[in-house]
Amino acid sequence: MRFSLNKIIITFLLILLVTSVNARIATQTDPALKQLVLEAVNNSKSFKDRYIAEVWLTDMSNRLRKRISDPEKRLQFLRLVHGEANRANISPELVLAVIDVESNFDQWAISRSGAQGLMQIMPFWLNEIGRPNDNLLHPDTNLRLGCTILKYYMDMERGDLRRALERYNGSLGHRRYPDKVFSALRTRWFQQ
Repeated sequence: MRFSLNKIIITFLLILLVTSVNARIATQTDPALKQLVLEAVNNSKSFKDRYIAEVWLTDMSNRLRKRISDPEKRLQFLRLVHGEANRANISPELVLAVIDVESNFDQWAISRSGAQGLMQIMPFWLNEIGRPNDNLLHPDTNLRLGCTILKYYMDMERGDLRRALERYNGSLGHRRYPDKVFSALRTRWFQQ
């Protein structure tokens, strides 16, 4: 009997928490952003349901506001990240953390070693896959390749995310890069 009472109490508290979060999100967003989120939700195929889409897009849009000021571009970008992450079967928050560390959300970023775009993809990949004319500075192309490469390394390392991130960065055996990604994930992108 006690177990079921605890279960009822926990369920009630979770309902209160969700209601509180929804109320807080609704009061913190301006009407234009709310309309854009609703349009993004309606145009997104990667979310399981509308409610999850609305909560995730609103939450992540607020977190990304300082980096991408235009609300339409921000939501378009988040839909793209979510779709490519889901296609590759990886966490969209992890993808955001990788982008945060790799390029600080600068789609035009080019590293000293020549890696390009949001997820800092090396240009040799385009030749490797027989698509030398694709543009790694285009977010669609960059995210598609970046998510695919990251997932490959995650599978290769049997879910050991630290080693997968080391491989992704070309720094296998060194903890610095994965630690940066984990820090960004924990402090900025992990959905609470």
